[in-house]
Amino acid sequence: MSAVASVDRTADMSPRTKGKFAGAIYLVYVIAGVYAQAVISDRLVVFSDAARTASNILANQSLYRLGFTVYLLEMAGQIATAVLFYQLLKPVSRTGAMLAAAFELTGCGIKIFSRLFYFAPLLVLSGSVSHLSAFNKEQLDSISLLLLRINDNGAAIALAFFGFATVAQGWLVYKSGFLPRWLGVIEIIGGFGWLTFLSPPLGMRVFTYVAVFALVGLLAMIVWLTVGIDEQRWRARAAQAASSIWT
Repeated sequence: MSAVASVDRTADMSPRTKGKFAGAIYLVYVIAGVYAQAVISDRLVVFSDAARTASNILANQSLYRLGFTVYLLEMAGQIATAVLFYQLLKPVSRTGAMLAAAFELTGCGIKIFSRLFYFAPLLVLSGSVSHLSAFNKEQLDSISLLLLRINDNGAAIALAFFGFATVAQGWLVYKSGFLPRWLGVIEIIGGFGWLTFLSPPLGMRVFTYVAVFALVGLLAMIVWLTVGIDEQRWRARAAQAASSIWT
């Protein structure tokens, strides 16, 4: 009964409150993702050296496990913002908002599945899987690094779906009237940047530039959502959508 009541309260939130809530979750999951990748994974994983990576993981197992947990929290936050943005943007176009959410949730699913390959080296290297005793240390180190490469490439595939979602979301923001058009333009450009991961080698080459641009756009969106969307225009757009057969 409490779960139903919680859903009802969320449905009754004003668009301004939903926007602030989305902005707060956005900020938390961005920090979580940066921490897990830059502070933990990039510190422990050396893709050019399987033995060193294995040694780093075994010497820092608690930190490595924390990275896995933080990655999952990042995905939980992104799923929550996908739902909130669907609710905020559906007065512009219900179909467009649904497509944006579907692309983003698909990307989240791919990324969550990929994180299994991030966790798997702990099982391989710790000796907890008995039938792996047939492999020597060098082979186990190589298997672990292969699993981490699969994790990395899975995350890259997810970024392509996030690109489709961001382009669709940017277009809805641009058309909305209750969020500034320049935010929509930034999102569209950033989304096309993530679409470079339709070719992962190309995406990897331009990743730094795309990530910096996307981060700036994301921070601008967080600030604007925190300040508050134009609720009067949102309600006018919602009323217009309710009376139309095309949305």
